This record gives sequence, structure tokens and C-alpha cells, in this order.
Amino acid sequence: MRLLKLIPDDTHIPFVKWRHIAVSLSVVVVVASAILLFTRGLHFGIDFTGGILIEISTDGPADIAELRRDLGGLGLGEIQIQEFGQADDVLIRVQAPDSEDEAASQRVVDMVKAELGDRAVEYRRVEVVGPQVSGELVQDGILAVVIAVVLMLIYIWFRFEWQFALGSVISLIHDVMATIGVFCILQLEFNLASIAALLTIVGYSMNDTVIVYDRIRENLRKYKKMDLSELLDLSINQTLSRTIMTSGTTLLALAALFIFGGAVLRDFTFAMIFGIFVGTYSSIFVGAPVLLAIGVNRDGSGGAAQTAKESAAGKA
Repeated sequence: MRLLKLIPDDTHIPFVKWRHIAVSLSVVVVVASAILLFTRGLHFGIDFTGGILIEISTDGPADIAELRRDLGGLGLGEIQIQEFGQADDVLIRVQAPDSEDEAASQRVVDMVKAELGDRAVEYRRVEVVGPQVSGELVQDGILAVVIAVVLMLIYIWFRFEWQFALGSVISLIHDVMATIGVFCILQLEFNLASIAALLTIVGYSMNDTVIVYDRIRENLRKYKKMDLSELLDLSINQTLSRTIMTSGTTLLALAALFIFGGAVLRDFTFAMIFGIFVGTYSSIFVGAPVLLAIGVNRDGSGGAAQTAKESAAGKA
């Protein structure tokens, strides 16, 4: 039985030749994302801003304008009302009360329910997040991403060499910043699920990068006199089929989740889909050019762990 081959095993695409264009594009994307983050900012969800979230289902298509008019008259501060999936699904976000007392939040919920009392409404979800809790969630979310990147750096440094560690971390920072830039441009809701998406993207991007770096290290040992740019092209082309197939199968699952998963998962899934593309791109056009720019050990020896092992063997 003949196996399906979407990507030939013997491709000869000159990826390194396009590195200047790719690196310039990546720099523009990262800088633009940083500017957008500090100017336009992220559209933080209730997890990070604090407040009250109420998800309801109405009997028939919801009249959003009427709901805004009625609830806006309660004097509860900023209220956001939007359709949530189907025409009869509505998401209501209410600004957190000034008091952090639970009783104050419960009074707000009771006031909203009382205003909606004469309508045929089914309450599907009621969440209350206080300002103090939301502030802690922001700090914990940022800390989680930073720790993940640092641990990835340590892992690559021990497995390969410091040049590989630097290339992988630059790729990870590129992927995270590009994803954050998309959140800023599209004003997608940034919540705890988005942090989970970023961490997943970091792991996926690192997996892609390690596959390419493993082949580069093998070829460094095998072709000691080959020009480094040619060796990088060879290594990327040798792993291209595996990279594309892995990304493709992951995208199939994410596409189904994006289409059928409902509005709750849509922003999370979109971030993941974008992350798959940008992670695959960075493993080819960011990680490899960094190695070419700073150079690598031509004997293809391992990282800190391997160096220590060889040193101990030499002393023995």
C-alpha cells in the first residue's frame, strides 16, 4: 500500500536565502505588537478586569437594544451586552462594584435579575470576579508565560548549546508577541483561556524548533565541512514534511473546534490557529537564521549536560 505524501522528502527550498526578508518582517511584527500593546492595549476579559458576567438564554431572538436601555437605567456603571453564539444567547458584563464585599456583587446580580424578571430568561452562568482577584490573575498570568520561556531556555541550553537556546528563546518571544499583537488588533477578549493559549503556543513552537535543531545537530556531525547556510537549508528541508504534517493535523482539530466549539472557545481557538502558523514560521525563519548569525560549534556536540559528561569522561 502506497503511503500518502503531501510534502516530498527531497525538497530543496532555499529558506536561508530569504532570511533577510523574513527577519525584517519578524522585527516589524514584534515592534508593531509592542507598540499596539502600549497604545491600543488588550481587551481584557472579566477574569482580569473584575466584574460580573451573566450568560442568559432568551425565549426567541434577544432585543439587545432594549436590554441595553433597561439595564443601563439601573445605574450600575459600565454594562456590556452582546449576542453570544446564537441569536437567543446573550452575554451581560457589569462593571465591578466599588466595594469588594461579596454582598455588593450579589446585590448587583439581584438587581439585574429583577430587571429581567418579566422576561422568559434562562440563567446559564453567573460569575463574579473581584478587583483584587483580577489583579492577582494578571500577575500570575504574566508570571506563567515568563517562567515557561525561561524554563524552555534552560532545557534547550542543557540539550544543545547556548546558541540554540538563544535562537529558541528569540523564536518564542517572536511567537508570543505576534499573538499578542493579533489580540490587540482584533480586540479579542484576553482572559485566562488566552493565557492557556499562549502557553500552548510556547510548547508547540518549542516542539517545532527542537525537531529542526535536532536535525541540524545531526548534520553538523555528519557534514563537518559543509557551508553552514547549506547545512541549515538541508536540515529544514529534511524536517519539512514532518513539520507540515504535524501542523496540518493539529489545524484540522482546531478548525473543527473553531467552527463547532461555540463562542466561548472561539477566541481561544483562533489564537491557537494563529499560533500554529507563527510557530511553524519561526522555527524555520527565526530560529535557523539566529544560528547562522552567531555561529555554532561545528562538531555538533551537545549542550551543557553533554559537555559536562564528556568532560567527566576525559578526566577519567
